[in-house]
Amino acid sequence: MDNGFFKSLEKKTGVNMKEVIELANSLQNANFKDEKTVRGVIRRVSQIANKQVPKEMEDKIVNSIVSGKEKLDFNTISKMMNKGK
Repeated sequence: MDNGFFKSLEKKTGVNMKEVIELANSLQNANFKDEKTVRGVIRRVSQIANKQVPKEMEDKIVNSIVSGKEKLDFNTISKMMNKGK
């Protein structure tokens, strides 16, 4: 991808694409059946998106992912976070 594309996304979303890419790279070999790993990912996504996730919502997301009901990706977490509104 070219830098222009990322710069455009950063400008529109306010999300640092370098941080997103670093997070994505760190997820490649992560164990999503491990609660601690999943909580860390949720907190990191929350931090990158500059959006707080209440403890109750974090617990629901973690339980859903660790149990295998949901896959772990940005869209899933985003949808779950927005349901709490």
